[in-house]
Amino acid sequence: MTDTDCRRRGVVIGAVAAAVLPAISQAQEKDKAMYGLIGQMLAVPGKRDELLVILREGTAEMPGCLSYVLATDPANPDAIWITEVWTDKAAHAASLKLPTVQAAIAKARPIIAGFSQRFETSPVGGHGLKA
Repeated sequence: MTDTDCRRRGVVIGAVAAAVLPAISQAQEKDKAMYGLIGQMLAVPGKRDELLVILREGTAEMPGCLSYVLATDPANPDAIWITEVWTDKAAHAASLKLPTVQAAIAKARPIIAGFSQRFETSPVGGHGLKA
């Protein structure tokens, strides 16, 4: 093989790598993309504060959870907004199997009136989150 053939082969391999590697990298990043949820939970009338206590206690240690924010809704005295950010969707799914989360769900179920809204998101960063 001549030097020219080696250079051509190197150029071709370089071109293929330049075209393929970004696509592979993007696919890997997508698999590792953060996962977010924003949802509104409705408490049985008059039980919102009790529900907040249960949710705070049952969600203290959740591997893969980057952010878990509980907020009251000023327009609805029975509504709670929950904003979550996870390392990925699998971490969120695994959290639902944790004994502490299962216990919180069981304890809270009688005072949950329903779920009004739910949105899945793809967080990309923000204060307190690693991009």
